[in-house]
Amino acid sequence: MSVKNQSIFDIHPFKFISKWRSLPAYEMASYFFIYASVPMLAFGVKTYNFSIIKIILLTVISLYAGFFAVLIWNDITDVDIDIIVHPDRPIPDGRITTRKMFIIALFFSIATFIFSIFISIWCFILVGCTAFFVTIHNKYLKTKIKFPAYSEILTPIQWIVVPLFGFLAIWTALPQSLDFIFNVNFIGLISTSKEAIQQLIILIIFTYFADNAHDVSEGIHDLKGDKKLGVKTYAASFGEKNAARISFIMFLTSGFFGVILYLKTILSPLFLILFTAVWLYTLIFYYRLLKAEKKQIKEIGAIVGRKGFDYLLFSYNLIFLDMLIQLINHNF
Repeated sequence: MSVKNQSIFDIHPFKFISKWRSLPAYEMASYFFIYASVPMLAFGVKTYNFSIIKIILLTVISLYAGFFAVLIWNDITDVDIDIIVHPDRPIPDGRITTRKMFIIALFFSIATFIFSIFISIWCFILVGCTAFFVTIHNKYLKTKIKFPAYSEILTPIQWIVVPLFGFLAIWTALPQSLDFIFNVNFIGLISTSKEAIQQLIILIIFTYFADNAHDVSEGIHDLKGDKKLGVKTYAASFGEKNAARISFIMFLTSGFFGVILYLKTILSPLFLILFTAVWLYTLIFYYRLLKAEKKQIKEIGAIVGRKGFDYLLFSYNLIFLDMLIQLINHNF
């Protein structure tokens, strides 16, 4: 379909989303559970009332809108790369103009800001800082800074916002402890505990390495486009085989911190058993990438990138499942 003959879907955000990318149905459903899991973990196993349910729903809506905003902005800023490695995406394929893509991205960005401020000003500030970073990183820094692997070192920050936002929502809207209080006039207070801060840090580290492991393997697949535009990924900076090794080590590290997360939070043995099973299954693919021949490494890198991202999704889904089962047992 040419740009001149665009249908109504590329003007209306939700119709556009339905045809934007061929994202698996399980992935789209997973985001609801992911975004709900973090405030549930931060709140703990207690009786739920309207206040906590409202915070969870607002968190889900804010982060879901932010997810679409980030990916659509990425489609706009990475169009030159996508022409080479993802020609089927809307802009390279001619299904939508950059201008209309910009309007849709702006719609979801505004929605993220609006729903975040309904939680707290702190969450609104976090969204603002994230939007500023994503804009500067994707539009300018990713192709300008020549520090080795710069792009993939900082890209996972976008996913780190998920645990940060979820914990911050509880700490500012429904504080659970007065052990640590940080108050700013006209903004409000953050009230939490040392244990909660420790849990957040562990979840952030797990998220960083799980996301980066799959980013690095996808960077192997996208190497041609990244090199052409000067994007500094691990593959572009250190070669495909070294990138495969780095990806494997990052995946192993994420598994270690997944176990630590179980040990330092209220997650039950059910989480540990299922998480270990998902980790071992995904490990097989990372090992194949590690041992891949040069002629196969790009193709396998794309497969591992998908499997690695599923691992990240399912890990958060397991947090939601574990918390849900514990809440049912607690209340019934």
